[in-house]
Amino acid sequence: MNSEVSFDLRTSHDYSQQMVIAPNLDGVIVEIAERRNEFNQRSHVPRDMIEKMKAVGIFRASTPKCFGGDALPPSEFLRIVERVSEADGSAGWVTAFGSANIYLASLPPQTQALIYANGPDQVYAGGLYPLQPAREIEGGWEVSGHWRFASGCKGADWIGVGIGGTPANGGGATAGKPLTAVFPAAEVQIVDNWNVVGMQGTGSHDLKLHEKTVDHAWTFVRGAAATIDEPLYRYPSVSYQAQVHAAVNLGLARAALDLVTAMSGSTKTMTGAPRLGDRAYYRSELGKAEAMLRSARAFFYEAPDSVWESILAGNTVTPEQANLLRLSATHAAHTCAEVVLMAYRLAGTAAIFDENRLQWILRDAMVVTQHAFLGEATYDSAGALFAGIAPTTPYP
Repeated sequence: MNSEVSFDLRTSHDYSQQMVIAPNLDGVIVEIAERRNEFNQRSHVPRDMIEKMKAVGIFRASTPKCFGGDALPPSEFLRIVERVSEADGSAGWVTAFGSANIYLASLPPQTQALIYANGPDQVYAGGLYPLQPAREIEGGWEVSGHWRFASGCKGADWIGVGIGGTPANGGGATAGKPLTAVFPAAEVQIVDNWNVVGMQGTGSHDLKLHEKTVDHAWTFVRGAAATIDEPLYRYPSVSYQAQVHAAVNLGLARAALDLVTAMSGSTKTMTGAPRLGDRAYYRSELGKAEAMLRSARAFFYEAPDSVWESILAGNTVTPEQANLLRLSATHAAHTCAEVVLMAYRLAGTAAIFDENRLQWILRDAMVVTQHAFLGEATYDSAGALFAGIAPTTPYP
């Protein structure tokens, strides 16, 4: 892959007249809700739906403004992910990859110019693990291997894979760290093997490459400093990825509570017992669940809004601020999963049938809590920082 190109940020493409997010977002969300069974059966969100999501700006949310993107404030995009996830968790997860271009901002500007040469609405997906060794060649790497969990890969324009790392003796902050190598999606083999009980529609299939070469200019260290000087690219990229995935559970919890609330006035139950709304335990648990969701959601949005205001004021993000971003995301993901489980239990036997969406929401919500950035270890690392102790694992 050749990265040589003459490029000047001041003369890059002018996309200022193109559509930005929201005129038709409501319609896209309605269609997602109508087609969620299809996504589940296909094991991915199909290309025509991806194109509609592009058309309303979802996949330019983290594209730099200098390339015609929107570079949205994080909380604005998180709310979009949350809304889509109310309609379908898998589509919400794929929507979250509208933020993934924040990683690509670490590539040289000349490389980014090639990525966005045909417009800012580029979909990036990655299968980063397990890291695969790569053979260093003149000007780059020769890459072979097999990677897992490439969510959204069937709708992607660009795909990244995780490889060995920068030479340990190369010096600098990235020395010895793993790299992500970026390829046009057409060059990467997708292994159609995504068979799971939750988030089936995310299309998180495996990836394969055999002796593919990649220039150094098409590789980056995940979480490294951006080469684009815009506010969004001063925001911690790893924290942002934790947040966009946690936002899926905010949407799923809202959908679950709405479903079980709608059941409260039913005049009949399967056993002939009093309707749900007449039962004290139902009303009490519903109140607790609503409070849990709203509280977690408030903390979830408070953290990025505070950091964003600080960035706009010209400040560097502090470790304390980044800690709250990670902690609020993990707290939201796990609290919302509990809310979904509460709703499922309140629904009784009605929730166990395939046609009842609650059991589907439950499976999806549990998958969100399994994401590496949202694991229980976050609480340990967050607590360590509160106590003035270095975390035992890397915690950006």
